[in-house]
Amino acid sequence: MTNNKPAGDNSPRFGSTTPGTPFAAATQPAGIASKVQLQAASADAVLAVVPHMLGFYPSKSLVVLGLGAQNRVLVTFRYDLPEPPDEELARDIAEHAGYVLDREHISSALLVGYGPEHLVAPVIGIAGVRLLGRGIDLHEVLWADGGRYWSMLCDEPSCCPPEGRSYDPCSHPAAAAMAGAGLVAQPDREALARTLQRPAGAADVISQATGRALARLQDLVDRGEAAGDRDPQLRATRTGRREVQRAIRRYRCGGSIDSIEHLAWLAVLLSDIRVRDDAWARMHPAFRDQHCRLWTDVIRSAALDYVPAPASLLAFTAWQAGNGALASMAIDRALSANPSYSMAHLLAEAIEAALPPSAARMPMTPAAVAASYATSPSGSRSRAEGKAGGGKAGAGRAGAGRAGAGRAGAGRAGGRKTDAGKAGGRLANAGKGASDPQRRHSGGGQAGRSRPQGATSRSRVSRGAKRAEPGVGR
Repeated sequence: MTNNKPAGDNSPRFGSTTPGTPFAAATQPAGIASKVQLQAASADAVLAVVPHMLGFYPSKSLVVLGLGAQNRVLVTFRYDLPEPPDEELARDIAEHAGYVLDREHISSALLVGYGPEHLVAPVIGIAGVRLLGRGIDLHEVLWADGGRYWSMLCDEPSCCPPEGRSYDPCSHPAAAAMAGAGLVAQPDREALARTLQRPAGAADVISQATGRALARLQDLVDRGEAAGDRDPQLRATRTGRREVQRAIRRYRCGGSIDSIEHLAWLAVLLSDIRVRDDAWARMHPAFRDQHCRLWTDVIRSAALDYVPAPASLLAFTAWQAGNGALASMAIDRALSANPSYSMAHLLAEAIEAALPPSAARMPMTPAAVAASYATSPSGSRSRAEGKAGGGKAGAGRAGAGRAGAGRAGAGRAGGRKTDAGKAGGRLANAGKGASDPQRRHSGGGQAGRSRPQGATSRSRVSRGAKRAEPGVGR
């Protein structure tokens, strides 16, 4: 990789609007990834940055960084490598990666394959060749395994020795810079999943707290019936909106809720989709980290039947934060509890399509959401989500609300220009030797679901290599 920095300075650059002014992450809650500039970064600096873009240190993965002007990171997304190797899945992954980059008008990319050579080579080789064929420049193609890395675009022993080069992503200054910018990396994907687990030994406490919450909710409905309310459920809905709004304000101010009793109460209240959609409409991206903390806490104290709503809200806010892995885990939690939960299905389509965080915007205000329900018939409270569209609020309709103007990736990015012929030959050789196509993965799909704009059918990528998981980006 090229390096135009003074000797000893190998960390990625953070851009700023004023020349000579360092980027201050604390005052820039949105678009942190787009401030990361890789033009002058060394390979070990890139490898130190990637885990923070994903939220965890990847393994057995293909990571794609889409680069724009001056090699600023515009999109980041990751795929599980097929295990055992599967040539057809490798081709589907390559096609999907090219589709995402084309959709976002990005013409330069950096690929990183993590894991043993027999898993990495078939996928990264095919992906590299396919991207070059689409006219996408490859800024760099790296393979990392066992604390060593290799450039797959370089065969000069003096530059890229056959034994690779050692690297330590944890101790690199770039890792500290990313952590300081608020992008923390968990040790692995499993460690990230553990952040959603309920406290040890809390099952009985949660069950009892949920029972008391349901009794409180029923009491509100009973009062409405006794008073002759036209919609007795409306009292519970109003209480739910008020309680959840109060919790959102508390977390935005840096507070938290430690009481399982309180968190279980919130989980039960969110089972009313009018309450959930009011909360959804308040998920402003400027507070995405605080919202992620809130919904994580609610999930950890929710009984199974009351997981889908907070899990879907967490998926949305994690997507806003560029944490596609956490969003995927939250979607899985929601659908495990209720396979027909439509909000989770809608968000799954957006995540599988690797739509960038900028697409995670709400098209309606809380007032508009409330007005849309004002004429709705009673009985909308349902654990199964009474409306097939995932409620009135929508998900930013996945493709809608995307940053349309000024695609920074429309022009050619700077940095090393790839000789397509030579690089294509090297990558094609790397891709040889994929396993027998008969040894393919199989798995269930989500047949019959409507797909959001920008999310075309990529069933084998979704089934066999799990879903594409977007990281932080524009």
